[in-house]
Amino acid sequence: MSQSILDIPVNTITGEETTLATYQGKVLLVVNVASKCGLTPQYEGLEKLYQAKKAEGLEILGFPANNFLAQEPGSNEEIQKFCSLNYHVDFPLFAKISVAGEDKHPLYQALISAQPERIGEGPWWKDLVDYGLTPNPKPEILWNFEKFLIGKNGDVVARFAPDITADDPRIVNAIEAELAK
Repeated sequence: MSQSILDIPVNTITGEETTLATYQGKVLLVVNVASKCGLTPQYEGLEKLYQAKKAEGLEILGFPANNFLAQEPGSNEEIQKFCSLNYHVDFPLFAKISVAGEDKHPLYQALISAQPERIGEGPWWKDLVDYGLTPNPKPEILWNFEKFLIGKNGDVVARFAPDITADDPRIVNAIEAELAK
């Protein structure tokens, strides 16, 4: 990869241009989020994990995306307000981006390229199909709330399926291992 994931330009939810290099030396959990998804209650667990581990160097970074059944229709301002009022989200949120398709943001192009396989892809994918939905094929983002773990050195070390929650031992153990490095 010619450009580090940490150097890819992104915008905060309030519109400031930045990069993930702001978080250099920290462990990052990057999550594509949505406000009107069956998985939206995961915000609560993500915030709980963030509060428990931020002093140790964990940052959870939420990237709203409207790629799946238009489940994130709001503006950046509406998304921020929703997350604050309904889930008391204190972890950093970024401007809405595309995580799939032709207009996929370069950050997600790099994340998928660095970690094409996800942990925990189980019966949930089949549930989507049973509901008549067509999830993206591998290695693309399956749905909202897919998670990428980035180590302190900026390397993508793991990727977790959307239905793997923030309190799942697979995520917690992977984060603790990275924090210990």
